[in-house]
Amino acid sequence: MTIRQFTTGAVARRQALAEIGGGIFALSSVGALARTTPPPVPRNMVRPPRLRNGDVLGLVAPAGFIADRFGLDEIAETVRAMGLEPRFAPHLTTREGYLAGSDEVRARDFNAMFADEGVRAVMAVRGGWGSARLLPHLDFAAIARRPKLFTGFSDNTALCLALARYGVVSVHGPNASTSWPPSAWESFRSVAFEGATPTYSVAHYSGANLAGRSSPRTFRAGKARGRLLGGNLTVLSALVGTPWLPDFTGAILFLEDTNESEYRIDRMLTQLALAGVLERVAGVVFGQCTHCENPGGGYSNFTVYEVLDRQFGTLGVPAFQGAMIGHVAGQVSVPVGAMAEMDAQAGTIRLLEPAVS
Repeated sequence: MTIRQFTTGAVARRQALAEIGGGIFALSSVGALARTTPPPVPRNMVRPPRLRNGDVLGLVAPAGFIADRFGLDEIAETVRAMGLEPRFAPHLTTREGYLAGSDEVRARDFNAMFADEGVRAVMAVRGGWGSARLLPHLDFAAIARRPKLFTGFSDNTALCLALARYGVVSVHGPNASTSWPPSAWESFRSVAFEGATPTYSVAHYSGANLAGRSSPRTFRAGKARGRLLGGNLTVLSALVGTPWLPDFTGAILFLEDTNESEYRIDRMLTQLALAGVLERVAGVVFGQCTHCENPGGGYSNFTVYEVLDRQFGTLGVPAFQGAMIGHVAGQVSVPVGAMAEMDAQAGTIRLLEPAVS
């Protein structure tokens, strides 16, 4: 089957548009909505069914509002180019402040997509902020009983980690509205459609690497095996102390971030260290930190690399930087909750099991 190359024009146009106004901004109390404590982390993760040509892909907006409503047509074209049929959530274009509707509305759309028997998998349209606000509203127990493959990144890290907490594998990969160059599509197709177990290599993706590096920056050499758990550092660190964060004991922690100063990266990693997360992992992979360099002034004495080296170099576990994970064109699709092996010297992550059944 021939898949047309996805264009990035829609992304550029969205970024150029001024944000639309309107909407009454009202935030419900999230703390008052925490109902039940999630069960203990399951030993065995549940793998959702793989995607097939012609399947329906549910599209949701768990976080930020959709600024360019006309862009939905291009999103639909992108999904159809994958061989899938798009189904938009009923309130996808709703806005409440910087959110895509109230917490209750966004959660209702999310739950409905997973309950709809005609929908095979679910993908976030965009990130932003707000996914963590949905966690008390979502029926993860029902999702775990009849799992579907969820894909998203950035703020959607909160959803991927909560799904892992309930024992469901998801994919940390492009949102529907982000760019889908051939390498990103091939990575998603191999994981979500084929159930393949690829090896992600820093050198293999160096052509798309914004840092222009064809080799990893190894903080500590060695190999490690464990479940892949992680995502956006900002979002992950904000979940520390909540019941939605999975147990990282023996896991391969993968991280990425964007538009964060060096001292903020240091602060969030320190939070993970003080919370006992870093001491429990079997290995660390830091992907891309896009636009994280402070051009000068303030807290700019350390580079991002130096911050990471200070945090990871003394952990006593394999660790490297440079994987194509994060806010970059050509990002790879990483199954959250799947078993993998990392090689910090080679800069590789090798899946040991498929993400889908």
